[in-house]
Amino acid sequence: MDYYVVIPAHNEEAFIKLTLNSLVTQTLLPKKVIVVNDNSTDNTEAIINSFATEYPFIEKLNTTSTSEHMPGSKVINAFNKGFLLLDESYDFIVKLDADLILPENYFERIATIFREQENIGIAGGFVYEKDDNGAWKLNHPMDKNHVRGAFKAYTKSCFNAIGYLKCAMGWDTVDELLAKHHGFAIFTDSNLKVKHLRPTGKSYNKKAKLLQGKAMYTMRYGFFITAIASIKMALKQKKSQTFIDNMKGFFDAKKNKTPFIVSEKEGAFIRDYRIKNIKKKLF
Repeated sequence: MDYYVVIPAHNEEAFIKLTLNSLVTQTLLPKKVIVVNDNSTDNTEAIINSFATEYPFIEKLNTTSTSEHMPGSKVINAFNKGFLLLDESYDFIVKLDADLILPENYFERIATIFREQENIGIAGGFVYEKDDNGAWKLNHPMDKNHVRGAFKAYTKSCFNAIGYLKCAMGWDTVDELLAKHHGFAIFTDSNLKVKHLRPTGKSYNKKAKLLQGKAMYTMRYGFFITAIASIKMALKQKKSQTFIDNMKGFFDAKKNKTPFIVSEKEGAFIRDYRIKNIKKKLF
């Protein structure tokens, strides 16, 4: 199977060489890799250039956006610019972060999953991060069927059906909900252990704390589901402030009439799906 990879990169000199090394040593090489150098001010571009010179399937795209490191819109805006350089001659498309080390058989396994199970639209492995003792430990979300936004692979049919990636916080949740809405399944392979070199959110701007609640509003969760989801997040993080920030973000978005990122029909499906899952876990 043929696949394309798009890597948004902003000031990733500490990690991107390791990521690209793990990409060029894959047992199934990508047809093309677009590395989007998004307003980097460090040595990121030089590292990308060195790989692009040695490997013809790697290309660099320089782009300029805000220098703030924010989740959601910034990274997907960079991804979308890279995606525009690609044609339709692929079987699956990958959004990959620039701070990962992939096992060498990662994409060969992803290709096998998509080839053998045609109903699967999104696939990926599991995240491992270093603990305080330097040991690699599993740090995956509570939902083991969720593919982390750092390394999401989509079949072309699924990617087209969901309308590509939403340029907003919550993109890596709504993509899976929309995939399910269109009849696709999500697959996670626990044998694919991806090393995440920088724990999620470590370098995010302080403004990001309200974006989770805003995302829940734009996905048409409604108050009840937003509150339940926020309580779960707060309990997992052991931070009551998470609940407060989420709800403030939700009500700020409602007050400002922030545009929704899904249609009414899609929103109804999302709420119904979430409520069914809540009932399953409660009863």
